[in-house]
Amino acid sequence: MENFEFYNPVKILFGKDQLKQLPGQIDKDQKVLLIYGGGSIFKNGVYNQVKSALDGYQVLEFGGIEPNPHYETAMRAVELIKAEKVDFLLAVGGGSVIDATKFIAAAALYEGEDPWHILSRRKEVKAALPFGVVLTLPATGSEMNNGAVVSRVETQEKFAFSSPNTFPQFSVLLPDAAGTLPKRQVANGIVDAFAHVLEQYLTYPANAPLQDRFAESILQTLVEVAPAVYANPADYNAMSTLMWCATMALNGLIGSGVPDDWATHLIGHELTVLHGLDHGQTLAVVFPGIFRVLKEEKKAKLLQYGARVWGIREGSEEERAEAAINRTEEFFRSLDVKTKLSEYYIPEETIEVIAQRFESRRWTAIGDRGLVTPDVVRKVLAIQYK
Repeated sequence: MENFEFYNPVKILFGKDQLKQLPGQIDKDQKVLLIYGGGSIFKNGVYNQVKSALDGYQVLEFGGIEPNPHYETAMRAVELIKAEKVDFLLAVGGGSVIDATKFIAAAALYEGEDPWHILSRRKEVKAALPFGVVLTLPATGSEMNNGAVVSRVETQEKFAFSSPNTFPQFSVLLPDAAGTLPKRQVANGIVDAFAHVLEQYLTYPANAPLQDRFAESILQTLVEVAPAVYANPADYNAMSTLMWCATMALNGLIGSGVPDDWATHLIGHELTVLHGLDHGQTLAVVFPGIFRVLKEEKKAKLLQYGARVWGIREGSEEERAEAAINRTEEFFRSLDVKTKLSEYYIPEETIEVIAQRFESRRWTAIGDRGLVTPDVVRKVLAIQYK
């Protein structure tokens, strides 16, 4: 293991009836901005529960945060915050709402030339408004970390940022609220959580047996619970397990002291901004391609992954590595998530567009050992186009 520092200040309130604790998390004299997405919180009753819990507070609202949140929408929220002198933000929804809230919290206090530079130029976030989370959709793990991803429609760009100042103060996790989710969102959430673990696990051996076991336990649990929660999102026990897996997948624990990758996410972001694919859909396309193109470089961990997660122990190394990739792809497809670009009717020209974007940004050696070059991006997408 490498030297590392692990810090996570987020207070977690998990399960049924936890919204009753909401008033104890926010000072009564703070002016609160409630931030949410397209209206699912009205259908599942969470909106009314939050409003009831905050009875007596001064609460403003800002709705309409998109899946893959837009910079332009977030900046309208910033204008409202400044005009109304808001003190505290409360994100209610899934990862997109939380990510938007993190950026809004940072942009509201940003003193630089342009808040977009937080994303595009990785400008330091020196301060951010305090915020909390009410989670209704398991997927991104954003409820227990300090990172966010935001898209700019005008330029078709999607970038990530993180800061020690953008951890939530608390997160209320509501598995019962996720019971009304469409199956497509459940599937995307499972894929997203699975992918977050792979980005921190399927790299190269780093003498980190405990971290490997942590990661493998999340992967095994996701494989085990996926059929039940996908078939019936209202299965409270199954949804609780999925939600906690998604949270643990990206709260910093399994990635402490080990190498990580994130090339798959960077490629996937481009597919989202260019063609509107769901984030989970892009990951299901790119991951098998990454593994196939970099099979030799990642073979040691592929073999370990195949044996420990999928029980693949027979055959040559080449056969076992390929079987591990195939089982991963089959898992995604069992959730009705496609794994080929051609299945989404993405034109082949997109491959070159994305590769050239990587070149123009000088993303010429990314991933756990700088293995992913623009040429590798071309191969990854081409192999998953067929």
